[in-house]
Amino acid sequence: MSNTPPTARRGLWTRNWRVARKLQAILLIPVLVALVLGGFRVKHSVDTWQDADDAVRVAELVQAANKYASDAINERDVSVIPLVKGDRTSSVVAKARAITDADAKKFDEAVKRMPQSAGLLRRVQLVRAGEEQLPPARANAFSSRTTGVQSEESYHAVQHPLMEISNELGYGIRSQATFGRTLYAASLSQAAESLIRSIGTHLLVEDRDKLAKGELQTQLASFSSYVYLEQIGLQEYAGFADAADMARLTKALTDAEQQGREQVAEAQTQAEAAGGTFVAPPSLAKMNTAIASGQSAEKLAAQGITPETFFAASTLSFNAYRAIEVDLAGTALANAHVVADDARNDAIANAALVLTAILVAFLLANWVARTMSTSMRRLSTSAHEIAEQRLPALLTQLTRAIPGRVDAQVATIPITTTDEIGEVARAFDHVHREAVRLAAEQALLRANINTIFSNLARRNQSLIERQLALITSLEGKEADPDQLSNLFRLDHLATRVRRNGENLLVLGGETPAQQWDQPLPLVDVIRAAASEVEQYERVQLSGVPEAQIHGRAVTDLVHLLAELLENATTFSSPHSMVQVTAARLPDGRIMIEMHDSGIGLPPEELADINHHLADPPTVDVAISQRMGLYVVGRLADRHGIRVQLRPSNGGQGITALAMLPDTITYRSPGAAESDADTLALAAFAEAGFPDGPGRPYEAWDER
Repeated sequence: MSNTPPTARRGLWTRNWRVARKLQAILLIPVLVALVLGGFRVKHSVDTWQDADDAVRVAELVQAANKYASDAINERDVSVIPLVKGDRTSSVVAKARAITDADAKKFDEAVKRMPQSAGLLRRVQLVRAGEEQLPPARANAFSSRTTGVQSEESYHAVQHPLMEISNELGYGIRSQATFGRTLYAASLSQAAESLIRSIGTHLLVEDRDKLAKGELQTQLASFSSYVYLEQIGLQEYAGFADAADMARLTKALTDAEQQGREQVAEAQTQAEAAGGTFVAPPSLAKMNTAIASGQSAEKLAAQGITPETFFAASTLSFNAYRAIEVDLAGTALANAHVVADDARNDAIANAALVLTAILVAFLLANWVARTMSTSMRRLSTSAHEIAEQRLPALLTQLTRAIPGRVDAQVATIPITTTDEIGEVARAFDHVHREAVRLAAEQALLRANINTIFSNLARRNQSLIERQLALITSLEGKEADPDQLSNLFRLDHLATRVRRNGENLLVLGGETPAQQWDQPLPLVDVIRAAASEVEQYERVQLSGVPEAQIHGRAVTDLVHLLAELLENATTFSSPHSMVQVTAARLPDGRIMIEMHDSGIGLPPEELADINHHLADPPTVDVAISQRMGLYVVGRLADRHGIRVQLRPSNGGQGITALAMLPDTITYRSPGAAESDADTLALAAFAEAGFPDGPGRPYEAWDER
């Protein structure tokens, strides 16, 4: 067949593109889109989304912390009057503490969701340390064990770390950062107002005659300090707040003053209706000035400054600051949600854009690649068919058939393009033709060698047979024992030479010239094999069942067993015996076992030998080293006999096992299974054999 490729069909112009150009066209757009859009826009959007999501969780944490802090100091303030009066079981105190405990649980939940940054973890650790001070602060609040403002300031350990978390507001989003400082200033003002309310109420309720020396001055000094601290907090707020935040604070304080005036007017109306008198209290600022002056409770009451009126007026300011806190934290959280939503939408939009671009690129690449796919599939299918079916089948024909009678021509792969795929197809056709040509030459060479082997072997066989006949004649006429012994040894040597000639016939694929025409007992077959061994006197038979071997397999079985026995006697001590036993299996097969006490073989060599016995290879130069192995494998394969080697049970020597199929054996008429057969069968089942009971053997190895 001509090696000239078929004329290329002119179809789509892309069919004849070079592979490099096709790959460039397929990959150019996806790579650019992935690198430019995916590497910049999507990553930036995702990072922004993550930062905004972190800001949302921080804002939720700040909300929970501010409520926790506000309710904690409010708990202290509402506890002043009942605890100073000695009511330790007051329901007002219990309710305030329950609210604080509920806030602590919500704060813990927010902590679990917060970003695990170093700053936040440090601030939460400070909160945990402050929370440890809350139980003793509650137990000692406004008791005889505390002096001055210890009870008021003991709650600072819990409130202050919570308040400072506001500085982390805006985590990951720079535009939110000012909210944290503004919120912190509002919390500072609220905390100062709370201390003013608590200390002022304490001063109005406390019996000053029972105070220790200097304690009243301490309380008054602290009261004045916190009034000043409140103003510092307001200045701090003004420094960070924008116009809207300042307007919000101004309105909240103005509304608180207006609400205070309304409360005073309502109280005065109620007093007049009841026929009593009511002294209207001054503004909160004047109340603070009067209390800080150190006037007695009676003088302050004459001015309308009582624990109730002072607490109510201060509570309005406290609530105003709290409203600012809630509003700022809520605004920060809302802004964080807006940024997070925008970032998420942006990330989704960018991802969709990238996916769309990649999809368009994929469709374009698919359109270009379709011109390649048909040829590639055809090339792949043809290559697999050649490698897996056509070429092996042709090689098998060349190996088994008579050389020259097999059509060695090959069909070309049906691809007509001139691109790289077409070039590969032509190259594969060339390789295919070369492989077939070389296989044909090898088959012819192998056939010639086999013919030489067979001719030489048959010529030698004829001479050996004549030599054996002459030796047998001399043995019959010789009376001298020494000469007769020499003739026997010569007879064995000639027999081994004859077996080597038969080995050449087996390797050449020839069958024995002389076939046994009658069934022969198994024991006679084994004895005949032993008689061909030089050290036949070391072969000991036992437990051989009464079985017949078909005449067509007798010659080959004798040859096979002789090779195994020769191997066993040669590679074992000349003072040891080679034990040969046999048993019939329930399915009709017969197991022959040959034990020697030789040096044994490594597991790797046993595995290699058993592999070649199970699948005899093609004759090559290796037969010079393992001729017996190849011959045994060929003979076993000819009659379906399974042969393996394994280490002996005693750990020394090798055991050769031959499994005779029921196609070449049958039980002698009237023969019954002996006890020896039963015992041997049990031993084989314990040792195990392929296709039989027991564990699998170690793989066979040649020695």
